[in-house]
Amino acid sequence: MSSKLRMGIVGAGNIFQFSHAKTLMEHEEVEVVAICDINRARAEQVAQKLGVALCFEDYKELLLRDDIDAIDICTPNVYHSIISIAALQAGKHVFCEKPDAVNPAEAQKMADAAKASGKILMTMRNNRFTPAAQFLKRHIRDGGMGEIYTGRCGWIRRRGIPGKGGWFTTKELSGGGPLIDLGVHYIDLAVWLMGNPKAVAVSGCTYTKFANNEISDSIHSQFGEKKASGTFDVEDSCIGFIRFENGASLQFEFSWASNIGEEMNFVELRGTQSGFSLKKGEVEIFSESAGELTNMKPVIKKEAAPPHGEHLKHFIDCVQQRAEPIMAPEQGVEMIKLLSAIYESASSGREVRLV
Repeated sequence: MSSKLRMGIVGAGNIFQFSHAKTLMEHEEVEVVAICDINRARAEQVAQKLGVALCFEDYKELLLRDDIDAIDICTPNVYHSIISIAALQAGKHVFCEKPDAVNPAEAQKMADAAKASGKILMTMRNNRFTPAAQFLKRHIRDGGMGEIYTGRCGWIRRRGIPGKGGWFTTKELSGGGPLIDLGVHYIDLAVWLMGNPKAVAVSGCTYTKFANNEISDSIHSQFGEKKASGTFDVEDSCIGFIRFENGASLQFEFSWASNIGEEMNFVELRGTQSGFSLKKGEVEIFSESAGELTNMKPVIKKEAAPPHGEHLKHFIDCVQQRAEPIMAPEQGVEMIKLLSAIYESASSGREVRLV
């Protein structure tokens, strides 16, 4: 590998343009060599805008190049595992947008390919990299919460369906609705802060109530490409409960559309020494001191850069052997097993055991 990490991009849509491109183009140790997208015109447009010389329609052609060390995958969900496995087998490091895969079998194939190749496979978990999340992780490691025994998390939108009628709302391509789209973020964050306990049982309900609604009040509805006569065969909300091997539990709620007051993302965990609320990037800690109940709002630095970019920088540090990965591919497998079990519970109407 040269002194710079030479990267190829697979998928030149909004998530790459808005959340990945700036970090990669400005990083002094990265050279973006090529842009690949099945929409050739979009690949050429993005490449011209960023000053990248090479364009491809077929990712397999990109993977044949010896002058590419790693790829960044920003495609519809169903292709994450397919492209990741091919890239790892071609000797490339892989950074992939979430979710890891659309089913546990594909996630396991990704992890196996990473192990066999000796290359780094990392899937986006940007919410671990916010200043608030990093503070809370230190607070927990320092014993500030004691035993964490329960909590709740969610990302609920009033009207924020992404790419309605396109791949986001087509189960064959996405794997599901807000559970796999948003739940992968905030269940991951909650479980990571809890110390990654093993989930043993889940119960979930899914609903599709806004497939014919055209109102939007969320910037997140701009992601994806809308199709007026397209498919909508996924849930628009999901609610449920997770039990862990250590006796802890977690409630969750995710929606693209729901009659609520405002869009909100949150994680709340409760421990024997303190509890906390993380909402909209703001932290409040609930405890007691000198015989009185206390609420504390720590002064946490604001995000210097989007957390997507911070995770990409971490990936680069790991490839350059300056850091150990914050997550292993096996954690991705466990996440997809968990999400799949929640969908199974919603379909069957029963609790599903994972062990």
